[in-house]
Order: sequence, then structure tokens, then C-alpha cells
Amino acid sequence: MGPSIHKKPDQILQKLIQFNTTNPPGHERACIEYIQSLLTEYGIESRLVSLDENRPNLIARLKGEGDAPPLMLYGHVDVVTTENQDWSHDPFSGDIIDGYIWGRGALDMKSGVAMMIAAFLQAKAEKTPLPGDLLLVILSDEENGGDYGAKYLTEEHPHLFEGVKYALGEFGGFSMELANKRFYPIMVAEKQSSWVKLTIRGPGGHGSMPVKDGAMAKLGQVLEKLNQPLPVHITPEAREMIKAITKELSLPKKLVLRQLLNPKKTEKVLKMLGDKGKMFGSLLHHTASPTVLRASDKINVIPSEITLEVDGRILPGYTEEDFAEELRELIDDDSVEIEFIRSDIVETETDKTHFNTLAQILKENDKKAKPIPYVLPGVTDGRFFSNLGIQTYGFTPMNLPPDFNFTASVHAADERIPVECLYFGTEAIFKAVQRIK
Repeated sequence: MGPSIHKKPDQILQKLIQFNTTNPPGHERACIEYIQSLLTEYGIESRLVSLDENRPNLIARLKGEGDAPPLMLYGHVDVVTTENQDWSHDPFSGDIIDGYIWGRGALDMKSGVAMMIAAFLQAKAEKTPLPGDLLLVILSDEENGGDYGAKYLTEEHPHLFEGVKYALGEFGGFSMELANKRFYPIMVAEKQSSWVKLTIRGPGGHGSMPVKDGAMAKLGQVLEKLNQPLPVHITPEAREMIKAITKELSLPKKLVLRQLLNPKKTEKVLKMLGDKGKMFGSLLHHTASPTVLRASDKINVIPSEITLEVDGRILPGYTEEDFAEELRELIDDDSVEIEFIRSDIVETETDKTHFNTLAQILKENDKKAKPIPYVLPGVTDGRFFSNLGIQTYGFTPMNLPPDFNFTASVHAADERIPVECLYFGTEAIFKAVQRIK
């Protein structure tokens, strides 16, 4: 008998969580070497490709029958910080408590990586016929821009992905309860990341001599403006997603939600939906969240210059210039300087060729599943692979309890996942790698 860890994705996840890969600094090497050791046990060769030897990326390949292009499974093992969070259990223990695996990365995205590894090893162990080659790509540095991970690989080693047209990655396939229906969003597109620095100037001086209409006063006005939504945009992807949801709803909910697609009524409906409308709001606007403020570093000095860093997210199909124009109109102050610090804008068209295949798998595995196309409000490594013409489907399936809020649990304290989800997701991914042609 050969190794059997492929039958235990929960044990793989527990082990992955126990590696502290908080980014920064990352230090993903030990975690990725553990994954490499699992592959070696199954007789699978893999290679590490690194910009920094402490932050490698792993690539492995199973030969397919040559009837389809290579399919890629990819995920990242770095995680966000747990600093200043109040956890009920050790975030790097991977303990199983009350049927849940606890720890940082349990949702984002070591669980998805564990599912992919288990499905990949199962295909090897069972000599599963695969339509095309199957690539497993494990990445560093997704949570901090991808400079050591997907960005580096796609820019410096694009030949590694030659022929790949489709990939399974994060985020999608998790269950979400809405109006007593169980929806499974499958990510087909994502917003684009654009970081902006606003510079605000005004008279400075000594704290004992107050100034009127200085940089601080202007800052208050700018923050107040940024508290307002940017204009509504109904992208084809968002339209399709909302239509797919409303199709499953009864009256009057169906009518109310459909009004989101009427730009004149969008804001009113979002207000009516309250917290439940948050997800839709981010899919119908570019967003600009102020996150970093730099002003005086002395209490008795009035700053003459303040910089405000803003996390901008741009809807699919729009450009940095479109976003800048809307920001200028919203702020409505020519003296505020707008500078783009970093933008990862990819112009690509959504390719839904395999959406129905993935949707069918979810329906087979959960009779109540209502799969819908999903636009991710955040960004993933998918944007870098898009530059190589690779369409990512967010597909790390999880059959979550009805009261479990996936999006609110990601990056939060007490991140955890039901053990059952690991088996559900592994089975779905294993089916997908056999059917995507």
C-alpha cells in the first residue's frame, strides 16, 4: 500500500496552519517544503522557483492524455497577521474543536490549498485519466502584492504556464444563504487593485498658533467626501450575478433586488438592504477606502502637508484613468494631488466556458446548491495569470452551515472551517480536474 494522506485533507490543513506564514515577512519556505515532501512520497517531481530563497513557489505537473490544454490548480500559503485580534484558540494550532479546524488561513486560503493537494495526490495515486496535464502551483506572497509569488513567476518565468488557458483558484464555491436559498458563488471575475496617495497641503506652523482652513481642515473635508459612494456602474458580470440570484427568489424580494440593476434606484435599494446589501454595493461601484494617514509627527507642529493613502478597487472593464476622474469629481478640490502608488489593472474579457461544468459538480454534491457567477470585490493572484491569458475560476468549494458568514470570517479573529468542508471541496475539485477539457 502506498501513502494515504490524499484521503485526509483535514490533516493536511492542520499541518499547513501550524506553519506561521504571516506576511510580512512571509517565510513560506518550511510550509512549501512540507508540501514538496508530500508530493515526493507519491513519486511526483516538483520544482521550487524563487526570487527570495525563503519565499519559494512550487510547481508540479501530472501528465494528461493530451486531449485538452493543461489545467492549473493554484493557491497561496501566506496569511495575514493576527496582531491585535482576540482569538479563542491558538491561531497557529490547527486544532479541531467542535467539528471545526481553527487557525489563521483556515479559510484564506490554506483550506483551498489542502483540497488542491489532496485532489492532485488522489489523481496520482489512482492513476486517474486527465484530459490534459494538471499543474499544481503553490505560491508565496499573495497577501502583500505577489512580488515574490505570482507577479514574479508570470513576469520572469511565463514559460512555466505555456498552453494553460484555465485555472482553479480562490475565491468561490462557498455556500451563502440568502432568502432561505443556498447559493454557491463561483468567481469568474474580480475587481482590480489600485492604490492611491492623496496629498493635501495648507499653511503650517506652531501648535500654539492655530491656522484656519489648513491641511487638517481640508483632510476632514476629503474624508467626508470619501465617505460617499462613487457613481454606480452595472458591469455585465454583476448584471449576470444579480439576475441569477433574483431568478431563485420569490416576490417581492425578486422585484426589489432587480432594481439594483437600475442605476437611478441602486442607492435606494442598497440602503433598504442594509448590511445584506454590502456585498452588492462593492460590485456596483469603484470603491476608495482611506487606510493610511501621515501628518505631523510632533504634537506641537501643525502640518503643512498631509498624505492619505487610499485602497482603491476598480470594477472589471475600467481603467485607472476612469477611477482617477471619478475621485477628482468626488473630492472636488483641485489643490488635492492624486498619485497612483501601485495599480495592477488587467484588461481581459471574462471567459465562462467551464462555469456550467463547475456549477453541475456543486449541484451533484449538494442537491440544494444554486450556483451563481461571482465578481470578487477584492483581488487575488488571478490578475497576474490574466496577463498570460489564463481565466481563473474561484473554486474551493465549502458546504458551510447556514449561519456561517464566510466573507466576515476571512482575515478575522477565530477564523475556522468545518472539517466536512475539506472533504466536500476535495471531491468537487477532483471531479473538476477530470471534466474540464
